[in-house]
Amino acid sequence: MHLFVDISSHGFGHLAITAPVLDALADSEPNLRLTLRSGLSEAKLRERIRAPFECMRGSSDFGYVMIDATRIDRTASAVAYRAAHADWAGRVRTEAKLLSGLHPDLILTNVSYLPLAGAALAGIPAMSLCSLNWADLFDHFFADEDWAAPIHAQMLSAYRAARSFLRVTPGMPMTRLGNTRPIGPIAALGQQHDLGLGGDKAVLVAMGGIAHHLPADRWPRLPGVRWLVATDWQCEHPDAIAFESLGLGFADLLRSVDAVITKPGYGTFTEAACNGTPVLYQRREDWPEQDCLIAWLEQNGRCGEIGEEDLRCGTLGEALARLWQSPRCPLPVPDGARQAADWIRTAGNRAS
Repeated sequence: MHLFVDISSHGFGHLAITAPVLDALADSEPNLRLTLRSGLSEAKLRERIRAPFECMRGSSDFGYVMIDATRIDRTASAVAYRAAHADWAGRVRTEAKLLSGLHPDLILTNVSYLPLAGAALAGIPAMSLCSLNWADLFDHFFADEDWAAPIHAQMLSAYRAARSFLRVTPGMPMTRLGNTRPIGPIAALGQQHDLGLGGDKAVLVAMGGIAHHLPADRWPRLPGVRWLVATDWQCEHPDAIAFESLGLGFADLLRSVDAVITKPGYGTFTEAACNGTPVLYQRREDWPEQDCLIAWLEQNGRCGEIGEEDLRCGTLGEALARLWQSPRCPLPVPDGARQAADWIRTAGNRAS
């Protein structure tokens, strides 16, 4: 089977969902050929995906233009969507030609809709996989704009052209698509490592794959707590450590820390819950996916909400104390990767 996979580079969550599925599929399909296209770096893709693949650089979607990890730029996003659909039929024809030249048996997207439209025109079976879709988010942000209805209709048509949309748990309802197939949670499981902190607690600050710099240099010191932050922050806090210096993959790092500070996002939320890591989160500004993610995490993990001011000033001691005193709960089983792999294998073998 030759599977063409398009992975959105709007943060790292789309990769976090897709990677375990591709690895599970490769385990059951030893002759699987994978071709991946993404705006993420090849190094980031190979960090997450164990299965061999051919890499194509490029982005077929942008998701939303972001101010930072918690806020979208509505004006810039509107301009970008109108530009992307100005010659939609031409873009679909170009995509269909590219896909036909690759000769895949099946196309999988997370969660771009252009390849689905191109696949439909080229007569290639296609599927999508995610906790959200851009059509529902577009409708949330732009439904009242007089220019939005034709674009929304083109988005919906592309998603509906897919053989099925594998809606992971937790996920948005997606009632308008008509082709959703619910599957379980997807998360990478890590191995616990001794971080060598001499008994201090490690708190990972990971706001996802979208640039978001917190002023951690000015945070007050908390006795017995070390902050694990990104190298490019160049943080000079005396208790901060660049997490890249530990040499661990994200799942192993998440499994090894005592808490993670983040925003609501599928990858970090499900991986934290499935690895037993408590979560402090700052809500995203008007992001409709977050409600189902938060509700699921409250049922399946230990978590607490903090505000923007708490992160700006570093007033996190009480919230962390409450988090660590909260009762543990059974770890959820991330069985969605196997379920998705079964769906994809069946569709791909039928096509080939």
